Formats: sequence, structure tokens, C-alpha cells
Amino acid sequence: MVRRYACNKRLENALYHWARVATQHDETSRRRYAALRGRGHSHGRALRTVADRLLSVACTLLERQTLFDPAYQPREAAA
Repeated sequence: MVRRYACNKRLENALYHWARVATQHDETSRRRYAALRGRGHSHGRALRTVADRLLSVACTLLERQTLFDPAYQPREAAA
């Protein structure tokens, strides 16, 4: 996999720290990070994946114009 290096450095730094703190305080992020590390991903790659998830959640909340609910559990897909 190739990482893109041309980006806004301040945004990159903010996302890095957001993901790092999320792995310390958010159980979902912590489990995701641990699973990625267990599969052999580097620390940076695992944090970037956590950051991708956090950005996805933030974009979804903005699109739906709703607040974050940490107790929210997505419905299982009907078989």
C-alpha cells in the first residue's frame, strides 16, 4: 500500500492525535487498533485506519445533522 504524503500537515497532525487519543479512551477505536496491530499492521497504519473511521463517523453526523451518541448500536443487517 502506498501512503499519500501531499496533504495539509496541520490536518494530518490533528487527525493523528485524534486517533491516538481515541485508541486510549474509546472502546471501539481501541478494539479496532488492537485488531489491526494483531494482524501485523504498523502503529501508523493502524492509527490511520482508526482516523479514517472517525472521519467517516464525523461526515455521517454532519450529513444527517445529528449529534454523536456513544451508546448507539447499528442494527444488524436482516438475513
